[in-house]
Amino acid sequence: MKIGIKLLLFSALIILSCGDKKEGKKEIAVDEDTRPNIIFIFADDWGYGDLGIHGSTFCETPNLDKMAAEGMDFQNFSVVNPVCSPSRVAVMTGQFPARQSVHGHFASVESHIKRGMPDWLNPEAPLLPKMLKESGYATAHFGKWHLSNTHIKDAPSPLDYGYDEYGAFNLPSNLHQMQADSTLYKTIDFVKRNKDKPFFVNAWIHATHTPHYPKEKYMQQFAHLKEQQQVYAAVIAEYDARIGELFKTLQNLGLDENTLVVFSSDNGPEITGKIKTTDDNSTGPGMGTYYSVGETGGLKGRKRSLFAGGVRIPFLVRWPGKTPSGVVDRTTELATVDLLPTFLELANTTYPENYEPDGVSIVSAIMGKPFERQKPIFWDWRFPNDRPDFWPSAGVQEGNWKLLANEELGRAELYDISSDWAEQKDVSVENPEKKKELMDKFKTFEKSLPKSPPANSFSEERNSIGSTNE
Repeated sequence: MKIGIKLLLFSALIILSCGDKKEGKKEIAVDEDTRPNIIFIFADDWGYGDLGIHGSTFCETPNLDKMAAEGMDFQNFSVVNPVCSPSRVAVMTGQFPARQSVHGHFASVESHIKRGMPDWLNPEAPLLPKMLKESGYATAHFGKWHLSNTHIKDAPSPLDYGYDEYGAFNLPSNLHQMQADSTLYKTIDFVKRNKDKPFFVNAWIHATHTPHYPKEKYMQQFAHLKEQQQVYAAVIAEYDARIGELFKTLQNLGLDENTLVVFSSDNGPEITGKIKTTDDNSTGPGMGTYYSVGETGGLKGRKRSLFAGGVRIPFLVRWPGKTPSGVVDRTTELATVDLLPTFLELANTTYPENYEPDGVSIVSAIMGKPFERQKPIFWDWRFPNDRPDFWPSAGVQEGNWKLLANEELGRAELYDISSDWAEQKDVSVENPEKKKELMDKFKTFEKSLPKSPPANSFSEERNSIGSTNE
């Protein structure tokens, strides 16, 4: 009799489970009671080679090095655009930024019209913080925003994107700007106040974007270096120390083993300026690009380039007891569009109806289990310049192959990154079929992109300037 009752109960559970499934949603298999806290630290212009563990020639990052020793160091991780705004859109939406018509950084309304861009990320787009908030997470954004034009007054607030609270800079002019260097302090405060429930924090730090504001304590630490390296190393060291404070807070609160922390960067290092100045024209007073001497670890290209140095960036993952310790993974192919599917799986929640991510969940990879990517990575970059490594405007990576192309120039190159990590040797002549296969895939992707920006993403200023569809 007891066996019969158990069978009936088991059958009922199966029926209820099947009846709850909805078309278009992904079923997740993580126990809600073990849902981790998630902290995503996103640096700005922090190069692949700007870590001690990646062979920096002058920077010291003891806390990030320790993070890698206690977790995983994925070295084949890419952002899907070589500048900040579209790179961040990919994190927020789990889709390639071109699907939201965000092809470059948000600037002026006039420039957006010329580039076929919206004036801000559409708050009706699929959004990671909104999905996590709806699943019961406390959500916050601290640090750089730059998901809208910073000069307009009618752009949405971060609260419209699914955050419970925020403190940010690079915001539209109608919102209060916080100090750039308070990002991790505000993150720590939020963690303390929300320690009894699952939380998600985007901590988008300022380092190493200009202007640089090195503290005297760290300048003294690197007094043995030349001035350019001294300033840059001081900035790196300050933020590395604050990341160390965050880890200590998690340990003191007993949250360490239930908190996933991810560290990455929005693109490769900035181009070093030739003129010594303490006033960076693009970002305000402070030490300018003369001091931007970040390193790529030997990878070709820098910020604004689709070569590895512009898009392959640090990706460290730490979750004690879940991620293996001290693992260096140089082969697993990962990208920023994977963060949304991954975080949703860990949060035991589902995709919204009719949402299709461009990324894939990498939960198995960060748990140290076998993972093989089933989707290609695409780059749509419409603003190359005449620098030697900056000509590609399109890219696709699948498996060990990466194609870079520019149809206007009639130029395409193919790289086998399994044997050519720094992308130095074009092997397109030896592999014409692979070159054509990847080019055809990019053209199919390109045809799927919208012809104009989405609704709910235009400033009233457009009315006095020109058509929104130019």
